[in-house]
Amino acid sequence: MLFYLAQSILDTVKGTAWEDLLSFLRLFRYISFRSASAAVTALSLSLWLGPRFIEWLKRLKFGQDYVDKAEEVGGLTARVNKKGTPTMGGLLIVAVMDISAILWSVPNVLVLLTLLSVLVLAGLGFYDDYAKITRQNSRGAAAYVKLIVQFSLAGFIALYLAKNSETRSLVQDFMLPFFKHPIATGTLGLGIGLAITTLAIVASSNAVNLTDGLDGLAVGCTLIVSVVFLILTYVAGNHRFALYLQVPYVPGAGELTVFCSAMIGAGLGFLWFNCHPAQVFMGDTGSLSLGGALGIIAVLIHQPFVLAIAGAVFVAEALSVMMQRGWFKYTRMRFGEGRRIFLMAPLHHHFEKMGWHENKVVVRFYILCFLCAVLALASLKIR
Repeated sequence: MLFYLAQSILDTVKGTAWEDLLSFLRLFRYISFRSASAAVTALSLSLWLGPRFIEWLKRLKFGQDYVDKAEEVGGLTARVNKKGTPTMGGLLIVAVMDISAILWSVPNVLVLLTLLSVLVLAGLGFYDDYAKITRQNSRGAAAYVKLIVQFSLAGFIALYLAKNSETRSLVQDFMLPFFKHPIATGTLGLGIGLAITTLAIVASSNAVNLTDGLDGLAVGCTLIVSVVFLILTYVAGNHRFALYLQVPYVPGAGELTVFCSAMIGAGLGFLWFNCHPAQVFMGDTGSLSLGGALGIIAVLIHQPFVLAIAGAVFVAEALSVMMQRGWFKYTRMRFGEGRRIFLMAPLHHHFEKMGWHENKVVVRFYILCFLCAVLALASLKIR
């Protein structure tokens, strides 16, 4: 939006005495400037609105006053003191992120699809959070309802990309990290691509959601992965860099850099209030939408498998839940009594049960996420 305003002013004053005075408006043509501005805008808005937003949530009594499954099943009594902390902080993240992205980006199909996914998943998360609060239990929305909405959204995006001639290659060409050329293309690539696109969005959304269990854990890891995609989107949107690094060039992907910057700024601002001891939780409103945003961005720049590398912490959290549930059901059917692989799932609770302090778990997961981010960036050069 501000890009068009700046261009309109420059066109109006062209050839007048004001042209040199307002020449600084040419900065709006550079993605680097607009990306930095989006991050600063999102961070500033988060820090300014944060205290007011938290008080508003408290007045509405949007807090978790019930005993959740972590306390009920795992016996994590140290977490009881978090009862009453307001949730739905994801509303702040999504609002600030979207406002900053709209202000500083040049809207195109890629940006609009990303905004759509964020809004739909934030709405789904809000419904889930609201159900938990009004019922004062940890059940929330039915799992099948969430999956139907997620798969419907992801399926729509996959089909839209496949139908649009300008974006069909994003689905049709099946790319893997560390390889220069598509592994599969044509009809075979299209079939694989539709499945991978759908699964990437759904899996990413749910994986971040499962990671959101300790103060600052999900948003901190999301920030690290977002920095990776800040770099990847900039490279994918720059023809010269993409050609040099031999990665798929995606016209318009540079504007996703602005969105990533807005997500980083909003995430940093939220982390200010979400670090231990948390003043607010993001809830499913934030975790589902942030995970979905990472998934759709990865798809739009041809790098869904790089997301699995950079977000390996999210993958491990999701796998721990799947393994725990699967093994418990199998052993209950086989031996008449359910057995567990981990002391508790998701994985971060396993380490809590081992006696690690919450902060230790969070910081060590940050370190692992950073190492995975470095490996993901290495895929740009190792081909």
